[in-house]
Amino acid sequence: MHSEKVLIALIQMSCQSEPSENLAKACRKIREAATQGARIISLQELFTSRYFCQTEDYEAFDLAEQVPGSSTLVMQELARELEVVIVASLFEKRARGLYHNTAVVLDADGSYLGKYRKMHIPDDPGFYEKFYFTPGDLGYKVFKTRYATIGVLICWDQWYPEAARLTALKGAEILFYPTAIGWAADEHSTEVRRLQQEAWITIQRSHAIANGVFVAAANRVGTEDELEFWGNSFICDPFGQIIQEAAHQDEAIVVAECDRSRIGFYRSHWPFLRDRRIETYSELQKRFLDE
Repeated sequence: MHSEKVLIALIQMSCQSEPSENLAKACRKIREAATQGARIISLQELFTSRYFCQTEDYEAFDLAEQVPGSSTLVMQELARELEVVIVASLFEKRARGLYHNTAVVLDADGSYLGKYRKMHIPDDPGFYEKFYFTPGDLGYKVFKTRYATIGVLICWDQWYPEAARLTALKGAEILFYPTAIGWAADEHSTEVRRLQQEAWITIQRSHAIANGVFVAAANRVGTEDELEFWGNSFICDPFGQIIQEAAHQDEAIVVAECDRSRIGFYRSHWPFLRDRRIETYSELQKRFLDE
């Protein structure tokens, strides 16, 4: 039986235009994380390319690939060699004209455990994802890996308490959020930048607290066209305390120990799951409660 303690890592990196270069770089970073003892390693959202969703461009569909496919195979071989679990976010071509924003989970023996398709798809200036991605249809999922039971949600999903709750209720001990979020490059107000970043951190810390789970958010870094990605990848414990984080401007490997025994401790002392009034929540299935 494995220890309740597991070392996890987040890869925070900048991306170039050539997918093969990004894939090779990610593999190098994963190797480095493994040498530091990390057993579960997550990459950022859509790590094989620059963040193409800033515009609506048909040529960007050429970046999509089968999942599982060639990138998955590279990651499977690496997972098997290093005996690490890998969470990898990819642009999935499901069929002609049908695409998803998808994360694969590979176990420490290289086996393909499955995929999660991003459920919440944004459509905002600089984040025109509805043009590219069909909303996920696999539901919220957990993956029982060699080292821990994990849940994976992707970027815009991180703002929704319902997504975190349902994934936690399925048994996730650690929620991973591959992410691509940043400031508008022409937003020069340090106060606006601070408030946006703090909101992003706060909502995810709240998921950790409300569900009694570890949360790990892997963001990208660097300026791409009109977006300056704010990095700040972090890992927090089941009481929302940040135990390790990266700076906003640098590439980094964020490594932290997650003691899964603390999940029971926090859930016992702050029994939010015990006191849920599930019979009163049916109206959550409505868009808005009009009078």
